Amino acid sequence: MSLLPDNRVVTAAFLIFLGAMGANTAFGVFFKPMLNDFGWTKALTAGAFSLLWIMNGIVGIAMGRFNDRFGSRGVITLSGLLLSSGYLLMSQVSTVWHLYLFYGVIIGTGMSGIWVPVMSTIARSFGDRRGIMTAIVMVGGGIGTLVAPPISTWLISLFAWRTAYVIVGGLVFVFVVLPAQFLRNTRSQAVGVSPGQPEKSVNEPDAGARHFSLKEAIDTRQFWLSSSMVFWFGFSTYVIMVHVVPHMTEMDISAATAANILAVLGGLTGLSRFVLGSVSNRIGNRQVFIVGFVMVSAASFWLLLGKSEWELYLFAVVFGFGLGAGVSHSPLIAELFGLTSHGLILGVNVLGYSLGCAAGPVLAGYLFDVTGDYQLAFLACAASGILGLVSTALVSYPNQNNPDAGPG
Repeated sequence: MSLLPDNRVVTAAFLIFLGAMGANTAFGVFFKPMLNDFGWTKALTAGAFSLLWIMNGIVGIAMGRFNDRFGSRGVITLSGLLLSSGYLLMSQVSTVWHLYLFYGVIIGTGMSGIWVPVMSTIARSFGDRRGIMTAIVMVGGGIGTLVAPPISTWLISLFAWRTAYVIVGGLVFVFVVLPAQFLRNTRSQAVGVSPGQPEKSVNEPDAGARHFSLKEAIDTRQFWLSSSMVFWFGFSTYVIMVHVVPHMTEMDISAATAANILAVLGGLTGLSRFVLGSVSNRIGNRQVFIVGFVMVSAASFWLLLGKSEWELYLFAVVFGFGLGAGVSHSPLIAELFGLTSHGLILGVNVLGYSLGCAAGPVLAGYLFDVTGDYQLAFLACAASGILGLVSTALVSYPNQNNPDAGPG
């Protein structure tokens, strides 16, 4: 395979993640301006973000199947058009059902066709280099998370939140739909692997000795453990991504400073994805998640005590670095279950992540509405990191001699 197609695929995927993940992260910045205009509760407003992740998880299963059968280019193009349209429609929100339809359903459906097709394309295109290539692509998402909150805050200060959403919709089209046209339509066979020939994993000699179907994967204990692992990862991630800016502004920290702290969190996530993705081939993808959960849980406990700006910046550094462990999700699924049905298995597994992303923000909003502060919400975030750590520690690799590693 020539170097140029490799560069084209990675560059396109990098830009797609930058646009889609950046716009998604900016919801926390739009949160309070919308609350001020409409007077909704935090739980009700955060519910739209939770619906987005429910749609992402459910529809993502179909998107994974479509990706396996038809390739990634068309799936991501359609998803990008839905994302762009959804953000444009957000400028017209006037009632709560508009918010749930435009953000939860339309943008949620659009997001469902981003993660799995991009990650599956990288997994199939690069073989033993999938760890570092996945890291490079996910750095795009980290950069999006770094730049989107301060840019969105600046746009809101200049034009108000409705016009800011119009601009976001246009940027999503540029960064998602256009780069998607340069993706290669990889399907169910890994590049450079003959039909029926297992791809060797540098992390685990026997992982990949068998290529699982979805039904075979679901029958294993490892599938449910990895689903639990990513559920808790998504829960802790989006409790913070949605509520940390409102939390800081409740502490009388300026919106600009709060957005900058969120940007630091995103920037460290991008750096961590590159670092952890680079070392994952040596230490293993499961170990990467263990590192991530330790840092996420420790940072969440720190947030319970943090009051000053420097303490919040320190939280952002540690938590952001911990989130970089997400870079190992797709490679881990490839190691556990092979590549023949990677898109479909990853899509179903991502449902666990999406349910965590859905549960976290709305629970945190409810706890704030009931108690008047975020202490219980951030304690739940810390606990989710510990539960994720336990799930990850129990994951082991099925192999040729013990392909099922099944329940019980």
